[in-house]
Amino acid sequence: MVKAIVGACWGDEGKGKITDLLAEDADIVIRFQGGSNAGHTIINDYGKFALHQMPSGVFNPHTVNIIGTGVAFNVPYFMKELTYLKEHGLTDPKILISDRVQLMMPYHIAFDTYEEERLSDKKFGSTKSGIAPFYADKYAKRGIQICDLFYEDVLKERIQAACDYKNVLLANLYHEPLLDAKAIYEEVLSYRDLVAPYVVNTVEYLHQALKEGKTILLEGQLGALKDPDHGIYPMTTSSSTLAGFAAVGAGIPPHAIEKVYTVAKAYSSAVGSGAFVSEIFGDEAQQLRLRGGDAGEFGATTGRPRRMGWFDCVATRYGCMLQGATDVAFTAIDVLGYLDEIPVCVGYEIDGKMTKEFPVTPLLEKAKPVLEKLPGWKEDIRGIKEYEDLPENAKRYVDFIEQQIGYPITIVSNGPKRSEILRRTPKI
Repeated sequence: MVKAIVGACWGDEGKGKITDLLAEDADIVIRFQGGSNAGHTIINDYGKFALHQMPSGVFNPHTVNIIGTGVAFNVPYFMKELTYLKEHGLTDPKILISDRVQLMMPYHIAFDTYEEERLSDKKFGSTKSGIAPFYADKYAKRGIQICDLFYEDVLKERIQAACDYKNVLLANLYHEPLLDAKAIYEEVLSYRDLVAPYVVNTVEYLHQALKEGKTILLEGQLGALKDPDHGIYPMTTSSSTLAGFAAVGAGIPPHAIEKVYTVAKAYSSAVGSGAFVSEIFGDEAQQLRLRGGDAGEFGATTGRPRRMGWFDCVATRYGCMLQGATDVAFTAIDVLGYLDEIPVCVGYEIDGKMTKEFPVTPLLEKAKPVLEKLPGWKEDIRGIKEYEDLPENAKRYVDFIEQQIGYPITIVSNGPKRSEILRRTPKI
């Protein structure tokens, strides 16, 4: 069976924890898009980890972890994460890298920084991880595939061509030092021996695994609202965050995907710029931020305080629709235990009219939240092992959300650990 794990909204929903849980029974976990610009936080018997490029199945000794072709692959960051894992007891994680994955180049990160500085107050809130320049090069056919490392003439030619193009921009747009193609070639060539043990034809490997009936998890980064086609464009990421792209980014047929676990958090949070209709501010936001997650709501990659908001039924319904959710995993419900009443955004008011449809960006910027308040449970629910043992108002909250979004909530988490995940029978 092939399952995809993706985000419903802006990211930061707790996908790493759900992947870690489901990976216990998985033969293969694949990262199918994105790069080191967002992190998945996982807490298990090994400790607490913030993974960025590494698939979240690395903690299971039997699981093969694959970096798929859709990833923006940063070799130095990969080696840093691998060292980090080994220092914390994972002596021999099973990892494969697609021979067609493209390399994050040193100049991608530099160009990301230059562009944000050029845009000034109109910047996109980039993590400056090189993601947009990387994908721009990939689709303009200026990218470097990892297989090029093993063909030096090809590598040298492609780096020279990329530098020729980029030096025009550096000289005339950014007014920054020009690139030295020879120095970049030598740096990138040094990656070869580091990655050589892991690089394989993952397409052949995965299709053989499908024939053998292996269980495969496709792990996405960020969420549906960050998708460049269907999200809050242009304040999105630069690769598709949707389960529909998982087949492309992994290299398997789309009909192979049988389950799509779409992760939604019991409240909203986001890192970066862009419309956020249910956003809250000041002390109200800070209280929720400090209680969120295991160590507060701060970006796993940047450390930036996340923007906070109430649960947004409009955005989540839209995200589940785009993802093709078969199951919704509802995370971090324990965080809300301090509230007497819990506001939920059930619609948007735009130009005096109420809608439950997620609008295009120009209208989204004008939207105001329509809130409905539900009674809180005023109780610490951490440690509860069965869904039916949750307080009645906590279960009513989940029931209400499920009815509003129209997709079945089958998993509820009441804490950051793998053991704090409850199975639920949906009511729709």
